[in-house]
Amino acid sequence: MLDGATAPAGVESGCRHDVPWLVMRLARELAPPLLTRSPTPLPDLLAEAIAGVRATHADTCDVSNPDSPSSTVSMVRLHPDHVEHLVLADSPVVLRSPDGKITVHSDDRIERLPERTLEAVRRLRNQPGGFWAASTEPQAAYEAVVGTTDRADIDVIAILSDGASRFTERYGHPWEELLDVLTTDGPRRLIDLVREHDAAATTPGWKRYDDASVVLLQGP
Repeated sequence: MLDGATAPAGVESGCRHDVPWLVMRLARELAPPLLTRSPTPLPDLLAEAIAGVRATHADTCDVSNPDSPSSTVSMVRLHPDHVEHLVLADSPVVLRSPDGKITVHSDDRIERLPERTLEAVRRLRNQPGGFWAASTEPQAAYEAVVGTTDRADIDVIAILSDGASRFTERYGHPWEELLDVLTTDGPRRLIDLVREHDAAATTPGWKRYDDASVVLLQGP
């Protein structure tokens, strides 16, 4: 899951490319090793992808600019006996066990910033004590939330952009309900429910609507 970060109006990124370009480039770098089942640790794969994308525009753009286009990254990799996960920025990975236990792997550092002004976000992006995202700094990959879970302990995996996870994180529905909607009615229904909440929200925050994407994996 790659969810590009939309820059507020007036922010100068120092880059001639837009966020969709960055997301597509990251996807092109990450897909081959994942699809060929590379044994390389997920943080190393992500660091190499970020470095590869950086190299493609280092000669034309100011890759030192902290407002350079950025994206969340969430990945899972399935093995016969376990599942790896990596979460960088606010696109959580949610696991449900066969007995119904929910485990949420999330990176909420942007939500814990002491302030959310443009200046503060710029100062704290990809910095110790701030938050991390995939942009031009390969070191960000090693700040991701990573771990493994026994495969026997998982029967459902959901990877959600924050535009979809807001069903729980903003609108207060339990994670159990979110997974029930996904596994019973599918991702489209979850996104429709989120849009209903978005439209009705009286305090929508800085962004009433947000891109909503879901990857759902079920079964053994």
